[in-house]
Amino acid sequence: MSCQFVPPYLLERVADSSGDRYLTDTRSLDAQLRERRATAPSAAPQPTDADGTKTIFTAAGSTRLPGDRARGDTDPPTGDVAVDEAYDSTGVVHELFHTVFGRSGIDGAGSGVTVTVHYGQSYDNAFWDGEQLVFGDGDGEVFERFTKPPDVNFHEFTHGVTQFTANLRYAGQSGALNESMSDCFAAMALQRMLDQTAEEAEWLIGEGLFAPGIDAVALRSMREPGTAYDDPLLGKDPQVGSMADFVVTTADNGGVHINSGIPNRAFVLAALRLGGYSWERTGQIWYAALTGDAVGQDTDFTGFAAATVAAATALYGTEEAGAVRDAWAEVGVDAEGSSPAGGGRRPTSGRVVVSRSGGFAGIGREATVDLDEGPLGAEVASLLARTDFAGLPAPDEVPGGDRFTYTFSFEGEQVTVPEGALTPELEQVASLVLGSPSDGLSDTP
Repeated sequence: MSCQFVPPYLLERVADSSGDRYLTDTRSLDAQLRERRATAPSAAPQPTDADGTKTIFTAAGSTRLPGDRARGDTDPPTGDVAVDEAYDSTGVVHELFHTVFGRSGIDGAGSGVTVTVHYGQSYDNAFWDGEQLVFGDGDGEVFERFTKPPDVNFHEFTHGVTQFTANLRYAGQSGALNESMSDCFAAMALQRMLDQTAEEAEWLIGEGLFAPGIDAVALRSMREPGTAYDDPLLGKDPQVGSMADFVVTTADNGGVHINSGIPNRAFVLAALRLGGYSWERTGQIWYAALTGDAVGQDTDFTGFAAATVAAATALYGTEEAGAVRDAWAEVGVDAEGSSPAGGGRRPTSGRVVVSRSGGFAGIGREATVDLDEGPLGAEVASLLARTDFAGLPAPDEVPGGDRFTYTFSFEGEQVTVPEGALTPELEQVASLVLGSPSDGLSDTP
């Protein structure tokens, strides 16, 4: 799993607006990393480390990983700002998980942490690649160095923790939860470092990441999603904080960085309701849910909300559980609702987006139908109501080179089905919604 800190839509916006060569290079490297993630084995690799706890390496402007060893646990500061920032930040988040949650290292088994800085030339991102943390230096015009805000490190470290616990699939709602887990624990680590209560905290992620002159307070605001930046170069922060505004999209792995604002805000509301330090009761509840049996790869917002309410009840009692339930309700998530794993819900109203990708020619198609309007909507709703989404195989379980892949997006969920696994109902839905090339739909390579 390779998870980048800066959303791809933001890098695309800035690169297209500015023509910045370094941003274009960053996008190219990120695309290679996403391709590597898509073709990597599903088994989670074990992180390696030279010193047992944390070792900082430098790529010295290359893309070699891990690069050359720069600092380990017994070494003094190097004078290289990025190396020393990475060392200090890794120590803070490692200590949070060890002291507050009783976790030994990213994998829970005491394996050390490997971190690489000075990755690429003016690389505008940071990521967890499934084995280690990696940080670019930024271009200096839009982004500062990615080791500067410590919560960037905290965020990427937590992606590793998520990989070795629930291993939330990095797409759709489960992917947005994956992103949210990293923001939530990053916020806890930062607030603990600053000795801030939930009420005192600013709840910003990536504060100080943008260069002077950029109209942005941070990359994300957990308390007020969608307000972190509004700049001619960046555009307006697109994050949402309520299910009423949930964005259905095939970009950004199904909007993982956009819709993560919903569970982010739920965490903030729960922390404010419960009071005190966020890593105490609220953090314990979220960690218990993340590491418990109720949360798995395809858990959605409703499923995670239910897991946090159950954890609050078990750890503390009905009053705390009620506070958590109310926090989720305020962002439009019903913690008492059903949440079958693997997208088992069958939509009967609202909008459904059907997209087709793949094939030898690589031509993609997408169309939308409103289930509440007209004969077409009624027929599609009837077909979807007869579909057992939970019983469909995963895309990588069905062989067939150059065949199409279909994605059905509805009610904040995405279900991707290989052409060879389409049920008769879904095949008919695809035909009705996408039509044929002569229907006037635009095809995009």
